Amino acid sequence: MTAEAVRGLVVPLIYLVSATQFVFGLKRMARVKTARSGNHLAAFAMLLAVAGTLLEMGVVDYQWIIAGAVVGGLAGVVAATRVQMTSMPEMVALFNGFGGAASALVALSVFWRGAVELGIGPRPGDAVTGSLSIVIGGVTLAGSLIAFLKLQGKLRSGRPILLPGRHVVNGLLIAGALASATWFGFVADSAQASTFAALALVTVSLLLGVLLVLPIGGADMPVVVSLLNSYSGVAAAAAGFVVGNPLLIIAGAMVGAAGLILTRIMCVAMNRSLVNVLLGGFGQQEGAPKGDEEYENVRAAGPEEAAMVLETAESVVIVPGYGLAVAQAQHAARELANLLERRGTKVRYAIHPVAGRMPGHMNVLLAEADVPYEELFEMDAINPDFKHTDVVIVVGANDVVNPAATEDPSSPIYGMPILNVHEARTVFVIKRSLSPGYAGIKNTLFERDNTMMIYGDAKHVLQELIEEVAAL
Repeated sequence: MTAEAVRGLVVPLIYLVSATQFVFGLKRMARVKTARSGNHLAAFAMLLAVAGTLLEMGVVDYQWIIAGAVVGGLAGVVAATRVQMTSMPEMVALFNGFGGAASALVALSVFWRGAVELGIGPRPGDAVTGSLSIVIGGVTLAGSLIAFLKLQGKLRSGRPILLPGRHVVNGLLIAGALASATWFGFVADSAQASTFAALALVTVSLLLGVLLVLPIGGADMPVVVSLLNSYSGVAAAAAGFVVGNPLLIIAGAMVGAAGLILTRIMCVAMNRSLVNVLLGGFGQQEGAPKGDEEYENVRAAGPEEAAMVLETAESVVIVPGYGLAVAQAQHAARELANLLERRGTKVRYAIHPVAGRMPGHMNVLLAEADVPYEELFEMDAINPDFKHTDVVIVVGANDVVNPAATEDPSSPIYGMPILNVHEARTVFVIKRSLSPGYAGIKNTLFERDNTMMIYGDAKHVLQELIEEVAAL
């Protein structure tokens, strides 16, 4: 049997096993308990996919492949070991951008080889899929970089940037992308013309990515990160059609579909449509309440006073938010929960779908502190229990616990499902100040008669609470 025949038998088998492992890996990543093994399965599937692709290609220059693997592997190790949990959303945004860029570069490389080296233009089918890969990949790259800068607070601290006439400009850019794609695939009759068309397509897609994400504020970043993840998958699937790789099509379609489903879940959790999110400007409506409004009835407490209340509490719910991640206080929260449980208190964690800066941010954060999965409750499951809860400890959360979402029709977040912590007997909010969340609006929870603010760094306050409770 010839080497070609062997490849013809082995490569499809490798692709089948790899695709199967991707499916099982994705399924296991849907649960906290099995997420780690699911990630390992997906990584193994990707290794098989790369090996199968190299085997199918036959003669390749392994020097560049090995160099790329070493550089990429080192970058991955550094990111996994040195990036703090607070920077995880930014890293995910960058990964989405890199995925989109890789897909666009694959499509461009195929075009370059055909137009420049072989002197032939792309076939109509390849032109369509190649153009899609370039456009979506470019939008993903540029949009992810803007999302990264917003999450880092480098662009107006994550607030929307509303450029005049942005919708008209975006419409013109979309028309430009269609024109460039048509020129690239069906009009250009020379390598030079095709090159100019491809460059125009790349330029338009990058500009479109920037202008699409600029007007979206930090409050919508979980949706944006999820949507960009979906974009990267669609770009990869399109690139799979360009190179004729069925596994890349399968993997890209899975990522695109999973990201789109998650985006839908995020939008439902905020009671907003995807179109409303993409139009941007959330929290900037005229007449909307601003976060710097003066609070009239805010009570403050110290760790000692809070510990005395916790001493008699039979049920406690901890609500984590981005402030928990910033202070790296997840281990302190787990230690306090363990201490209360040893005293006979029932402790649970309430997780809002859009808490933090990326989908599942709080789940990942608490999993790092080995919080049992059984103690994590989603919003719909925990909300009916707040009326019967003695104490709620809100750690760094803001917009997701704001009663204005259910009580104030003029509020920008009105209609957004929230954690009904205001229904509990006592609420302690651990926060550095009364500053607003990413929505930029006043939180009426802070003025409730059953709410007391504990000002300070979340980790420091929780450690003091632990000492006070232990001393009781």
